[in-house]
Amino acid sequence: MNPLALLFVGLVAAIHVYIVVLEAFLWTKPLGMKVFKLDPDFAARSASLAANQGLYNGFLAAGLIWGLIAADPIGFQFKVFFLGCVMVAGLVGAATVSKRILYVQTVPAAIAMALVFAAR
Repeated sequence: MNPLALLFVGLVAAIHVYIVVLEAFLWTKPLGMKVFKLDPDFAARSASLAANQGLYNGFLAAGLIWGLIAADPIGFQFKVFFLGCVMVAGLVGAATVSKRILYVQTVPAAIAMALVFAAR
Protein backbone atom coordinates (compact mmCIF):
# COMPACT_ATOMS: atom_id res chain seq x y z
CA MET A 1 0.00 0.00 0.00
CA ASN A 2 1.18 3.49 -0.81
CA PRO A 3 2.85 5.17 2.19
CA LEU A 4 0.77 8.33 1.65
CA ALA A 5 -2.45 6.28 1.81
CA LEU A 6 -1.25 4.61 5.01
CA LEU A 7 -0.31 8.00 6.47
CA PHE A 8 -3.78 9.43 5.81
CA VAL A 9 -5.56 6.36 7.19
CA GLY A 10 -3.34 6.67 10.27
CA LEU A 11 -4.21 10.37 10.52
CA VAL A 12 -7.94 9.61 10.44
CA ALA A 13 -7.43 6.92 13.11
CA ALA A 14 -5.44 9.39 15.25
CA ILE A 15 -8.18 12.03 14.90
CA HIS A 16 -10.67 9.50 16.25
CA VAL A 17 -8.43 8.47 19.13
CA TYR A 18 -8.23 12.18 20.01
CA ILE A 19 -12.02 12.47 19.79
CA VAL A 20 -12.36 9.44 22.11
CA VAL A 21 -10.14 11.14 24.69
CA LEU A 22 -12.05 14.41 24.39
CA GLU A 23 -15.51 12.85 24.60
CA ALA A 24 -14.91 10.02 27.06
CA PHE A 25 -12.40 11.59 29.44
CA LEU A 26 -12.18 15.36 28.95
CA TRP A 27 -15.81 16.32 28.27
CA THR A 28 -16.24 18.13 31.61
CA LYS A 29 -12.65 19.38 31.74
CA PRO A 30 -11.55 22.80 30.44
CA LEU A 31 -10.07 21.42 27.20
CA GLY A 32 -13.14 19.35 26.35
CA MET A 33 -15.51 22.21 27.10
CA LYS A 34 -13.38 24.59 25.02
CA VAL A 35 -13.16 22.29 21.99
CA PHE A 36 -16.90 21.55 22.00
CA LYS A 37 -17.92 25.05 23.16
CA LEU A 38 -19.79 23.75 26.23
CA ASP A 39 -20.83 25.45 29.42
CA PRO A 40 -20.07 23.52 32.63
CA ASP A 41 -23.73 22.76 33.38
CA PHE A 42 -24.43 21.25 29.97
CA ALA A 43 -21.12 19.35 30.03
CA ALA A 44 -22.03 17.80 33.39
CA ARG A 45 -25.55 16.87 32.25
CA SER A 46 -24.38 15.34 28.98
CA ALA A 47 -21.20 13.57 30.12
CA SER A 48 -22.67 10.06 29.87
CA LEU A 49 -23.89 10.76 26.33
CA ALA A 50 -20.45 12.05 25.37
CA ALA A 51 -18.81 8.95 26.80
CA ASN A 52 -21.11 6.85 24.61
CA GLN A 53 -20.18 8.93 21.56
CA GLY A 54 -16.54 8.48 22.48
CA LEU A 55 -17.01 4.72 22.49
CA TYR A 56 -18.34 4.80 18.93
CA ASN A 57 -15.40 6.93 17.81
CA GLY A 58 -13.16 4.38 19.48
CA PHE A 59 -14.69 1.66 17.33
CA LEU A 60 -13.92 3.72 14.22
CA ALA A 61 -10.32 4.20 15.32
CA ALA A 62 -9.94 0.49 16.17
CA GLY A 63 -11.27 -0.55 12.77
CA LEU A 64 -8.92 1.80 10.96
CA ILE A 65 -5.96 0.61 13.01
CA TRP A 66 -6.89 -3.00 12.28
CA GLY A 67 -7.05 -2.06 8.59
CA LEU A 68 -3.52 -0.70 8.84
CA ILE A 69 -2.06 -3.83 10.41
CA ALA A 70 -4.08 -6.58 8.72
CA ALA A 71 -2.84 -8.15 5.51
CA ASP A 72 -4.79 -7.59 2.32
CA PRO A 73 -7.48 -8.23 1.30
CA ILE A 74 -8.79 -7.87 4.87
CA GLY A 75 -6.74 -4.72 5.55
CA PHE A 76 -8.05 -3.07 2.39
CA GLN A 77 -11.64 -4.05 3.21
CA PHE A 78 -11.37 -2.72 6.77
CA LYS A 79 -9.87 0.57 5.60
CA VAL A 80 -12.62 1.08 3.01
CA PHE A 81 -15.44 0.10 5.37
CA PHE A 82 -14.29 2.21 8.32
CA LEU A 83 -13.33 5.23 6.20
CA GLY A 84 -16.83 5.03 4.71
CA CYS A 85 -18.29 4.96 8.22
CA VAL A 86 -16.23 8.01 9.20
CA MET A 87 -17.39 9.86 6.10
CA VAL A 88 -21.06 9.12 6.78
CA ALA A 89 -20.71 10.04 10.47
CA GLY A 90 -18.95 13.26 9.48
CA LEU A 91 -21.69 14.19 7.01
CA VAL A 92 -24.41 13.54 9.59
CA GLY A 93 -22.46 15.49 12.23
CA ALA A 94 -21.94 18.40 9.85
CA ALA A 95 -25.65 18.46 9.00
CA THR A 96 -26.88 18.18 12.59
CA VAL A 97 -24.20 19.56 14.92
CA SER A 98 -21.50 21.70 13.32
CA LYS A 99 -20.17 22.33 9.82
CA ARG A 100 -16.69 22.08 11.37
CA ILE A 101 -17.15 18.29 11.58
CA LEU A 102 -17.14 18.15 7.79
CA TYR A 103 -13.56 19.45 7.75
CA VAL A 104 -12.32 17.58 10.81
CA GLN A 105 -13.73 14.14 9.93
CA THR A 106 -15.19 13.88 6.45
CA VAL A 107 -12.53 15.61 4.37
CA PRO A 108 -9.55 13.70 5.82
CA ALA A 109 -11.47 10.41 5.49
CA ALA A 110 -12.41 11.19 1.88
CA ILE A 111 -8.79 11.98 1.04
CA ALA A 112 -7.66 8.77 2.74
CA MET A 113 -10.32 6.79 0.86
CA ALA A 114 -9.19 8.23 -2.48
CA LEU A 115 -5.56 7.41 -1.68
CA VAL A 116 -6.45 3.87 -0.58
CA PHE A 117 -8.26 3.22 -3.87
CA ALA A 118 -5.52 4.89 -5.90
CA ALA A 119 -2.94 2.64 -4.24
CA ARG A 120 -4.92 -0.50 -5.06
